[in-house]
This record gives sequence, structure tokens and C-alpha cells, in this order.
Amino acid sequence: MWAPTRNSSQPSNKKLQKQGSALLGVSFKPENFIPGLVIGFILGLFLDLSKPTKTLSKKKNFLSGKLRELDLVSYNADQDLKMVLVVRQDLKMKAGKIASQCAHAATGIYAELMHSDRSLLREWEDCGQPKIVVTCRNQQELNKLRDAAEGIGLPTFVVADAGRTQVSAGSKTVLAIGPGPKVVVDSVTGKLNLL
Repeated sequence: MWAPTRNSSQPSNKKLQKQGSALLGVSFKPENFIPGLVIGFILGLFLDLSKPTKTLSKKKNFLSGKLRELDLVSYNADQDLKMVLVVRQDLKMKAGKIASQCAHAATGIYAELMHSDRSLLREWEDCGQPKIVVTCRNQQELNKLRDAAEGIGLPTFVVADAGRTQVSAGSKTVLAIGPGPKVVVDSVTGKLNLL
């Protein structure tokens, strides 16, 4: 009956579309893209790390491909964690080389756990990131310690030297064990001498 009339105060669809694309062009600036992406990544990381940790009754082996599990009956989220760095004595590395290799071991295990178990890293950070440096006699003892640690579900990382300075290329210099509950880590490394 009545033909629809348009109120002159209401903009047409074409005008709305034009205004919308103009707003998008103004709000999206290439120089704001990278900072926005970085802020979004940091917020995402914060939200991922802020997930509450749960008391674990079973902890899976982090680094080996096998699905072995360790029953951590005495483990709770409030228990202190630690990492042990095992240095081979037969290589006769000097103090600076040992420090460098221990840094490689600690950062190596940290990088792997960033992908596999961030909640464990967060708990370890909350404990103050304790690290103990001990010694072993040779490659065979280092291998036995690694196997024992992996056998009970502790994360491990072995540093293979590049061979540019004091030791041969490919030499296994330091083994990182943990972080893990002190009692569990000590069951593997408790009898070793401090460096």
C-alpha cells in the first residue's frame, strides 16, 4: 500500500559500507601489526602459563619416545624441584669450558620442556630454579645415569660438544637431569660428588 519512505537522516547502505571500509583503513596500519602480534603472543604465553597446576599421581617420561610412567605417590605441587648437571671428569675440561657446557645443558632441557611440559618449568621457576653440579667418571657412567633417570620418568638432556676448543667433536660433556622432585632426582644422582 504505502511505498517505503526513507528518512533522510538514515544513511544508505552504500554510505555505511564506505564508512566501514574507511574505518578499517584507518584502524589497520602496518606499523601497528608487529607490536600487536608481539603483545598477542605474550598474552597467549601468559595465559598458557597461568593455568593452575594439578597434583600429579603419574608423570609421563618427557623426552623418551616410550610411554613409561613413574608413580609419584609422594609428589605434590608444593614439593621442591631441582635440576642436576652431571659433568664428565675424564675430559679434563677447564672451568670456563665446564661453565659453558653446563649452560648448554640447562638451556637445552629448558627449551625442550617449553614444548613438552611448561607446567613443570613453572613449578621449578617457583622453587627458584635450583641447579646442582656433580661429576661422573666417564661416558659409560654418564650413559647409565641418563638411562636410570629416563627409566623413572625424569627429563634428560645430553650436550654433545662441537669440538672447537678443548674436546673432540661429538663428545658428550654434560648431562642435565630434571627438573624433578628432589627425592626422585637424588635417587639417581645422590651418590655423586659435587664439582
